[in-house]
Amino acid sequence: MAVSRRDLFRGGFTVTAMSALGAAATPVAVGEARAVARPRIYTCTEWGARAANGTIDVLDRKPTYIVVHHTAGTNATDYTVEHAFQISREIQDFHMDERGWIDTGQQLTNSRGGFVTEGRHRSVEILDGGTRHVQGANVADHNSEIIGIENEGLYTSVDVPQALWDSLVQLVAYIGQQYGIAPSEIRGHRDFNATECPGELLYGRLPELREAVAAAMGVPAPEATRSWPLLKTGARNEKVQALQHLLRAHGFELQADGTFGASTFAAVRRLAEANGVTCQPCYAGRSVDESGFAGVTTWPLLVRTVRAGDTGEVARAAQVLIAARGLRFAPDRVIDIPTWQDLLA
Repeated sequence: MAVSRRDLFRGGFTVTAMSALGAAATPVAVGEARAVARPRIYTCTEWGARAANGTIDVLDRKPTYIVVHHTAGTNATDYTVEHAFQISREIQDFHMDERGWIDTGQQLTNSRGGFVTEGRHRSVEILDGGTRHVQGANVADHNSEIIGIENEGLYTSVDVPQALWDSLVQLVAYIGQQYGIAPSEIRGHRDFNATECPGELLYGRLPELREAVAAAMGVPAPEATRSWPLLKTGARNEKVQALQHLLRAHGFELQADGTFGASTFAAVRRLAEANGVTCQPCYAGRSVDESGFAGVTTWPLLVRTVRAGDTGEVARAAQVLIAARGLRFAPDRVIDIPTWQDLLA
């Protein structure tokens, strides 16, 4: 049942029943889904892939999540299938030669012209079977759980072409059908790692993608999911100020001025390093240091339950977010992890 923002905060803080990342996947019930046509997927042989230089791991189970990426490269205006093949070769070369992987990291690639190609070898064969999972290398620490789609382009400030969007909807619906993955389990790369990927605009369209995929599969549209925000250099708002108070609570010396500058970036990076957090940006036609971005791997290390009357830096972080919303902290309420996510949404 959908819960309005007004209901969420009426009389203090109330936790809603939205699903959270990390909860068990909700499979599509047998008999609910309508048949989704298999999209045209060009195989590694068709686009001229190099042979993998190691064994492709095929897990004897289905993936849990479908993950959307962007390549963070050029927004090309060549929408031909030949260009799609060239992009696939460039990604494979980068992943094998620069990152030292055995093959392309993602299972599938979607070009700006809407042409879908196989990424890691055997991905199409295994996907069509619908019972096993080719393990890729596109989401650090979660590759056994996910099947990833790289979407050609950079979508931080521009939208995706319609052809790419249409092919993405069809492809994700087909994956969902084959593996019994519900539309609610469509995620962005930044839902697992502190990265800008798949770009602010494409990430912002994921609720729309879930609805479109649900319609294509013939299943109910999913409820909203909670997530942690991504903050990066240049951001200036109450979320940054709350982050700075939380960092101060963990012993980092910096001003809580609400501006994400070099000192905040450095503190987040040191926090990640101290906790063994991996930063893994996507294939990129640009070089961006994301090691100090605050995201899904950062916030859980910092937040804790806060009650009315608490003092200290964590309480100040909560008060900053409450004040920014013009709300009051009712004396009988607590801010637990889901409520932190609602405040930061």
